[in-house]
Amino acid sequence: MSAFGPIVNNFLKLAAIVFLVASAFSQTPLKYDTATESKFKGVVAELKFVPPSGAKPVAYLVMKSGADSVQVFLCPKKFLDDMGVVFKADDEIEVTGSKVKQDGADLTLAREVVKGGDTLTLRFKDGKPAW
Repeated sequence: MSAFGPIVNNFLKLAAIVFLVASAFSQTPLKYDTATESKFKGVVAELKFVPPSGAKPVAYLVMKSGADSVQVFLCPKKFLDDMGVVFKADDEIEVTGSKVKQDGADLTLAREVVKGGDTLTLRFKDGKPAW
């Protein structure tokens, strides 16, 4: 394997994530489904904003849960900023959210995120956004 293998692999993963996020928010908004709601624990691998700069970026986490990477869509960046919430790599969190499919990929729409005993409510129990 070439020395560029890991770099290319990470680039392809990032490109796929950006594509999924962009398509998720350019189409009909994803619907929170309480029937697919579950809780899971893990650590933050990365906090991303799409688009990275400019008008109305959306925040999402790449989370490691066991051996799996989970894409967790949070909310508009402005809502996180208004709430004063910051996520950093290796933060331990528990997410309650709805697992949905977007273009064949698994995504989780977060309703609540617990970090260090604090609960960030992103959606109401019926799934409607709190922002």
